[in-house]
Amino acid sequence: MTEIITVTNQKGGVGKTTTASALICGLHQRGARVLGVDLDPQGNLGFTLGLDIGETDTIYDVLSGRKPIESSIVSSEYGDVLPSDIMLSAAEVEFTAPRREFLLDQFLAAVRSNYDFIIIDTPPSLNILTVNAYVASTALIVPMEAEILSLVGITQLQETIETVRSTFNPQLKVLGILLNKFNPRLTLSREVLELAEEVARQLHSQVFTPKVRRGVDVAVAPAHGQSVLSYRPRSKPALDLMEVVNIVAGDRFPQKN
Repeated sequence: MTEIITVTNQKGGVGKTTTASALICGLHQRGARVLGVDLDPQGNLGFTLGLDIGETDTIYDVLSGRKPIESSIVSSEYGDVLPSDIMLSAAEVEFTAPRREFLLDQFLAAVRSNYDFIIIDTPPSLNILTVNAYVASTALIVPMEAEILSLVGITQLQETIETVRSTFNPQLKVLGILLNKFNPRLTLSREVLELAEEVARQLHSQVFTPKVRRGVDVAVAPAHGQSVLSYRPRSKPALDLMEVVNIVAGDRFPQKN
């Protein structure tokens, strides 16, 4: 069965693309068949995985019916990728047909059986693209920074998840909240952890035991077209993210020695 995991948070700069690229890279390293789908018009996921977006078809071409999904998927060193670009920002006004919430799910149906995991990166907003990702997904991961402002808006995120569950996708689950830039020595980080645990309970989920520590390599890796897992695999953030990959991979794809 294909696991479709969306990495989501309406707040920007919380580590969504870092998390998504780490999952793609880490699962691929284990031998899993992985497709990364970039639903963010900024196109950062493809850039992080070393693609030249200007030379490829994109998810916008697929959702608008201009290109078939099979020919729009690009192979990378870390698995397959369906990239994005700024054209996708028109989705809210262009995609107005009935059942538009199911667009992504319908197109993914043509290739779903080719993959063990599909990892979806989303924009920092709760719009039709985010809803499409939730409808198509089996599970969500919610990254957030270990700061108070990252908790703002989680209530709205929860409402969106509950709406999708009740209307479109009753099987949708939240795998967990992932705390990024975490420092256990700081009182603020510990306080945010307590608040995040309460939010997780409301989502019928958990805060992931691994917390991602700060590290400059997270910011530098995309400039080299790499996930931090391949750029600095022994750095603190990479080791923490690898633990998250372990949780997602489970017994199906154990870590290779």
